[in-house]
Amino acid sequence: MNPLGRAGLIGGAVTAAGLGALAGVGVARGPARARRGFKDRYAREDFGLMDADCGSVVAADDGTPLAVREVGPAAAPVTVVFVHGYCLRMESWHFQRRQLARRWGSSARMVFYDQRGHGRSGTPSASSCTIGQLGRDLDAVLRSVAPTGPVVLVGHSMGGMSILALARQRPELFADRVIGVGLISTAAEGLNQTGLSRNLRNPVIDAFRLAVRTSPGLVQFGRGAARAVISPILRAASYGTDVSPSLVRFSEGMLNDTSVTTIVNFLKSLELHDESAALPVLAGLPALVLCGDADMVIPFSQSESMAASLPGSELVRVVSAGHLVQLEFPMRVTDAIDRLFGRAVYRYETDERSEARG
Repeated sequence: MNPLGRAGLIGGAVTAAGLGALAGVGVARGPARARRGFKDRYAREDFGLMDADCGSVVAADDGTPLAVREVGPAAAPVTVVFVHGYCLRMESWHFQRRQLARRWGSSARMVFYDQRGHGRSGTPSASSCTIGQLGRDLDAVLRSVAPTGPVVLVGHSMGGMSILALARQRPELFADRVIGVGLISTAAEGLNQTGLSRNLRNPVIDAFRLAVRTSPGLVQFGRGAARAVISPILRAASYGTDVSPSLVRFSEGMLNDTSVTTIVNFLKSLELHDESAALPVLAGLPALVLCGDADMVIPFSQSESMAASLPGSELVRVVSAGHLVQLEFPMRVTDAIDRLFGRAVYRYETDERSEARG
């Protein structure tokens, strides 16, 4: 056995044991959000609604396939692209897809996609699991399914970071075609000091990263133990209030379906994330900055800081909401996105009329 293989095997075994020893500790710290006897308001909710939407596959610049769904007419005057967060998939926008399709009708086309390593999209290389690459992936989606016309971008958590990365990489796009931006439960920088990354400062996580790099198959085999540190943190952070048991199962299903290697490979980029240079690019646009004040992953102070740099933004504080605010308080988020859409379209049409008058 070569040294690297032996290191991977030892690292994987030690990591599995360490994570296993910590199993239950994180769970015990996490609040029970679907208590027994709690009325299940979503017991009959069809969380597979998006499965019937028009689907396609877009190739990222490195060839990674990205699964895409579209709702609304291709000839709609505005396209709204939704970008999901870490350990989720496009279905995390379930309520917004259902509610906004009714409100907007033929006035907008909605585009959803799974970020690399998530949902139905392809498995990426470890080196490509960066926020910068996610920005380039979003660019690839836009070039493929929305190559012309005005666009509104809405991102949750890591999805918001993807939008910020694209703004830094392609500022001309935001001066020309992007007419509004929604940043939900996200941050431009500083996750190495607050929120998720602070909670993940643990030697076991470092050992786990080593095991993923040297022996990913072994770590994937021990996924139950591997989740003993990361999953309870994300699960406990999901909701700030008691929610429907069906909703808990739905969100936990997305987390559980995310590959352990994907979870870990994105950690470093999340910790070192700094897209603050993108904020001046967005400063002239209608924007939405929304976050729950019980969010353990992205503290509300991060949203306040971003909104202060975006004079055209509406800052929305959702009281008692956790990180999955779009699922926990869907109407609050839907209403805020709807307002953003209205402001963005009004501004765009006003500018168009001014240009036409010369």
